[in-house]
Amino acid sequence: MNTNFFLKNSKSKVNIDKGELISFQFDDKEYIHQKGNKGWRKSDDEMFPVIGPLDKNNFRMQTKNGEAIQDQHGLLRELDYELASSDDNTLKFIKNYNKNSLVKNTKFPKKSSEEFLNWPYDFTFEKNYELKNNILTVEFIIHSEIGMPFMLGYHPAFMLSNTGNETLTANNKTITLDDVYKVGHNAFPVLNTDKIILKNIDRNDLEITTKNFNNFMLWTEVDNMLCIEPITQYTSYTNQKFSEKNMSLSKGKNTFSIQLKVL
Repeated sequence: MNTNFFLKNSKSKVNIDKGELISFQFDDKEYIHQKGNKGWRKSDDEMFPVIGPLDKNNFRMQTKNGEAIQDQHGLLRELDYELASSDDNTLKFIKNYNKNSLVKNTKFPKKSSEEFLNWPYDFTFEKNYELKNNILTVEFIIHSEIGMPFMLGYHPAFMLSNTGNETLTANNKTITLDDVYKVGHNAFPVLNTDKIILKNIDRNDLEITTKNFNNFMLWTEVDNMLCIEPITQYTSYTNQKFSEKNMSLSKGKNTFSIQLKVL
């Protein structure tokens, strides 16, 4: 079964593999971190229904529907996307989860003590792509029980020039890669904003705008890649005490999006 799909127009080309954004090119310049290059082993991923590591919580959290066993960044990434629909400009993918189903944890046993993960709520998670001219929009739609606690983060990685000289602007401030390096594994918080501009060295700048996330965090350990991650909550401020008090509550249907615009 084919898992590799393309969207393209006269200027832009997008490649999606198994729901993962592995390439976004404009004028033949690549903007997405390529697997196999130094840095992260992926190009993008989602963090749901939690963001951050839960080892200090013994990988457990309590909800009104019972106990959940979760590993770092949640169990959604352990599920597979299925193609729901496609046309010349859009691709739509979906993941379904039945409450309390056990999901194999790929971090076990090397990086985790938990072989299986679970979540005490049903949910459907949609990931939709739309390409128009120089703009790629990625939309997330979550269907679930009203009141379900959740966090959502999107984790794309962007290609850099390997010089360490790129900068970002957000909230009328400039952020350097050195600023991001210094924060380390917690990731650099950029809170209460829906826009960041990545000032590239060897290709056009990239404007990143979001809806309903309201925050970003930045992470990298190398000069050739930067993760610019829209998030609903910055969990390093919660001292890893995961509870419904630190999470969003579902409205039944929740929609989020990120727009990548080549300037």
